[in-house]
Amino acid sequence: MTPYSLAFYMDVVTTGTVLGLRPTDSPDRVTQVLGSNFGENRFGDRSMCRDYGLTEFYWDRASVELPWSGHHFTLQVHRLAYRGRTLGPTEETLRARYGRFTPRLRFEKLQRLLERRGVPLLEIPESPANAPYYRTFWQPDSQVAVSVIGTYGEYGTPDNPRVGDVDSIRAPMTADEVEWRRSRVG
Repeated sequence: MTPYSLAFYMDVVTTGTVLGLRPTDSPDRVTQVLGSNFGENRFGDRSMCRDYGLTEFYWDRASVELPWSGHHFTLQVHRLAYRGRTLGPTEETLRARYGRFTPRLRFEKLQRLLERRGVPLLEIPESPANAPYYRTFWQPDSQVAVSVIGTYGEYGTPDNPRVGDVDSIRAPMTADEVEWRRSRVG
């Protein structure tokens, strides 16, 4: 077995799920798996985020009469680099399954282990607002994007993660979004 938290990150990148939860799962389904201890943020009546510490799930809906529709999830990996770090409310669940989580996730190591499994990560253009501070890598089959600290910027990147650390992991990033990014670069 891959040591510690690397197995968790590899599972997420390979499957496009968090503990089997898809980005499109309902708030009730996410609560069944991750628990009811979360911070909830609503952006009007049509967008909602539930923050479980390391993991955030996002939903939207066309009107208040309609049910929530899963939009995406993000693993905020950079949060683990801070003193007193925890995995948040899901810590017990994640540690029971995957063991200890390290404060940093080195992209090179993750990429190397994924390549051994036949799961490539392709670099795609970064949005101009984030370049050169971040680099984005995409897994086409699972539609997962991995954001990596590309260079340090006083106001452009968090202080504790280092260049080459994974900042976040997000799903889904569709092929259409990747093509849109590529078309903007020229």
